[in-house]
Amino acid sequence: MTSYLDELLAHQEWADAEHWHAFEAHAAALQDKAIQERLLHIHQVEHAFLWICGPKAEGFAFKKLEDFAAMADLKVYAREGNTGFQQLLKTLDEAAMEEMIEVPWFPHLKRSRRHALTQAAMHSHYHRGQNATRFKELGGTPPFTDFIVWLKDGKPAAKW
Repeated sequence: MTSYLDELLAHQEWADAEHWHAFEAHAAALQDKAIQERLLHIHQVEHAFLWICGPKAEGFAFKKLEDFAAMADLKVYAREGNTGFQQLLKTLDEAAMEEMIEVPWFPHLKRSRRHALTQAAMHSHYHRGQNATRFKELGGTPPFTDFIVWLKDGKPAAKW
């Protein structure tokens, strides 16, 4: 049975990919500092939640825009994070989902892995909305990435 997290994180990947396609088709978008920084933030937080929810072999390395030679490299990072969520979900049973984990950037905050993964999807959704607004200000037409649209369209897979 598909869980809500499977759906939320599959929607996240699809919506992330749709935004990337729209931004790539409108040159001003990927040259805009606000969009660049928010894309970095979205995908870095996705990676951070993967790190706290999965097996931690080493510390988490925060990145800067300068760590990516081109925006295409940040897109690869985005895709890797989303693929990581899909792989992680396949390894977690109900007990692992309910295990309490620490969210290191909020001292003394422990939540279930399920709640942490839900936060990851909600966080990305929030910032995609900000990028859609900025994209419109730059003369672009933001993609229609509402969850209900994704459902209506048959839950399409991300097309990176």
